[in-house]
Amino acid sequence: MLFFTQCFGAVLDLIHLRFQHYKAKRVFSAAGQLVCVVNPTHSLKYAPTRCAAAQESTEQGILPPCHHHEAVHDPQLVPCTCPLFSCPWEGHLEVVVSHLRQTHRINILQGAEIVFLATDMHLPAPTDWIIMHSCLGHQFLLVLRKQEKYEGHPQFFATMMLIGTPSQANNFTYRLELNRNQRRLKWEATPRSVLECVDSVISDGDCLVLNTSLAQLFSDNGSLAIGIAITTSKVHSSEGEM
Repeated sequence: MLFFTQCFGAVLDLIHLRFQHYKAKRVFSAAGQLVCVVNPTHSLKYAPTRCAAAQESTEQGILPPCHHHEAVHDPQLVPCTCPLFSCPWEGHLEVVVSHLRQTHRINILQGAEIVFLATDMHLPAPTDWIIMHSCLGHQFLLVLRKQEKYEGHPQFFATMMLIGTPSQANNFTYRLELNRNQRRLKWEATPRSVLECVDSVISDGDCLVLNTSLAQLFSDNGSLAIGIAITTSKVHSSEGEM
């Protein structure tokens, strides 16, 4: 009976995932966009990343401990960019993608325009939805986070990070777009580099920010579809329009 129950639960999860994917394809197939269903990563024991801890220490006037081996060998070592995991890994930019795929099982989708379908938006904060986007010869990391910036008031933050240097990131423009029930919300900006910190990008508000009521307005049965487009551009702007 235990075996049957476990198998039956797995089958139900698979049916639910296929149903969500079918709904997204039906909505966005006319635009010829690829759809990726992204399940949430939820942790009741949120462990801040080292870059977040360093930022907090700096704000309190406490300098982070000096790691001589990092400074001597390579000051550009990247800590793990996967939120909600207290992952001690660090490495060069060239191996960040393989670490995210092999260790944290982050999916990667290719195409100039894709649709990021985040499921289970009702889960309590903190919760993340993460995917890698391969486009124009580079890899980008899209992070959608549900977080309480103020106690009792969760918000959704969506940002795009280039797995590359800041100078490389300045060559691109990304667009996040929500479109439902004759309403459209668009955010366009220059991606940030993963050499910076996802936590600092969110705390600065340099990303698409949705309060709960606005997210519900664009969601469908607890799922939020975000259209993603990346272009090369030398002219950078950051705007939110509705």
